[in-house]
Amino acid sequence: MEYKNILTGVRGSAGIITLNRPKALNAVCESMLEEIAAQLKIFEEDSNIAAIIIRGSDKAFAAGIDLRELQAKVSDNAIEALDDTYKYFRKIDECRKPIIAAVAGYALGIGCELALSCDIILAADNARFGQPEISLGVIPGFGSTQRLCKTIGKSKTMEMILTGRALNAEEAVACGIASRIVALPDLFEECIKTANRIAALPKYAVGLAKDAIKQSFNSSLESGIAYENKNCKICLGAKGFKESLDRFIEKRNK
Repeated sequence: MEYKNILTGVRGSAGIITLNRPKALNAVCESMLEEIAAQLKIFEEDSNIAAIIIRGSDKAFAAGIDLRELQAKVSDNAIEALDDTYKYFRKIDECRKPIIAAVAGYALGIGCELALSCDIILAADNARFGQPEISLGVIPGFGSTQRLCKTIGKSKTMEMILTGRALNAEEAVACGIASRIVALPDLFEECIKTANRIAALPKYAVGLAKDAIKQSFNSSLESGIAYENKNCKICLGAKGFKESLDRFIEKRNK
């Protein structure tokens, strides 16, 4: 598979996926998620890879969804498109090896959901995490209502999603979204160090530990995400959402 939206590499025992749509601040399109899922499978089957790092640029991990692609899908078949995108998140979630998100700059909307689908998040001091979908008349559709609530609690989740307010790195660590803050210039190397620590440990134990932690975290998560997915489809089918999306794109292009 030829990749157009990501770069891949290996450093020691770490498989590296770099989101590579710099002009769009790494806006997430469906083909990007397909490529991520495909590369995760390759790394998962490589016995030399102990952990996987997903990173963006210094300015943006991923600053939301590709609005033009979304606009086209809303005009075509938004609900079917949502299902197609959802299946790639399922594949990310099913990866058995630890995934480390190196989050610098913006992780917004589906970009925040991508970070949350990873196992460990290291945040640069300029990181910002947010779910601004409500401003377009839609809700997160790939797990954030459930993952955030289980991670940071109901009140903080309600504030993030109902107001669209983004959290800075300090807030994200304080409430448990990110593991710790790393100075921006050191972020990638710190992720490599974390991957190396994992690589130095028995593989079977790492795999079983991840599985056990996810079992606790994911209790009834799948049914919750399915419910969220259903509600997101209702939003996507609403006339007001398409109008809000069109107005937003028109305003941004002025």
